[in-house]
Amino acid sequence: MLVSAREMLLKAHKEGYAVAQININNLEWTKLVLQVSEELKSPVILGVSEGAAKYMGGFRTVMAMVRELHDHFNITVPVAVHLDHGTYEGAKAALAAGFTSIMFDGSSLPFDENLAKTKEIVELCHSKGVSVEAEVGSIGGEEDGVVGTGELADLEESRQIAATGVDMFAAGIGNIHGPYPENWKGLDFDVLRDIQRVTGGIPLVLHGGTGIPGDMIQEAISLGVSKINVNTELQLAFAAATRKYIEEGKDLKSKGYDPRKLLKPGTEAAAQVVRDKFTLFGSVNKA
Repeated sequence: MLVSAREMLLKAHKEGYAVAQININNLEWTKLVLQVSEELKSPVILGVSEGAAKYMGGFRTVMAMVRELHDHFNITVPVAVHLDHGTYEGAKAALAAGFTSIMFDGSSLPFDENLAKTKEIVELCHSKGVSVEAEVGSIGGEEDGVVGTGELADLEESRQIAATGVDMFAAGIGNIHGPYPENWKGLDFDVLRDIQRVTGGIPLVLHGGTGIPGDMIQEAISLGVSKINVNTELQLAFAAATRKYIEEGKDLKSKGYDPRKLLKPGTEAAAQVVRDKFTLFGSVNKA
């Protein structure tokens, strides 16, 4: 079922687990996430950055691919198609293309502008039954050319953004995109507790889910995190398995160069990461 992320996240928040947002980059990624979600009866959010959408041929192409694969594989679990770190213009374009969930990321804008544009996006999306995510305090690292230093979210700004009626809220609590450095200080759970309090208990979002230790993930979920984004870990697993396949010379044997064979080990490795994340986040059999 292609749905808004709202109900699946409210259920997760109430029952104490988290739904994974797995970013999709191509046909293989989309297939593996849908198939593992159905296999484990887990709700899922397909994350699509503006860069990934451009790579795949635009928002409409992404939605057409997801719809057709969803129907072809008889997917019965709740699936949301979510714009990740969307600009103001990108949010409107993804909404028009049929995305069922939108993140408007105004965290790099002056706060008043972020607030005003978030309000507008919420009104537009809610009029179509589409869920909205907003952000305060940029997430560290780089995502599609957007670089964040990882500052901690301001509580008053968090309160005001949450009051716009967003369905989920992302706040910087020391998390970063990409691999975590050895000297990473970890998540700031005191700030997370305060954010959940000032935002009125709405589902919170943890970006940069790759590399965060399992015990930190579990504590974050207990403090209101109901959506956790994972992307880099799948890419690393895919790349490692593909490298091994080629280094072993399998691409040179019996038509091993066929993309369907060449991409299979990486796809299977990425699928296992998704299984592991669903299990860690507690979403198995929650569809």
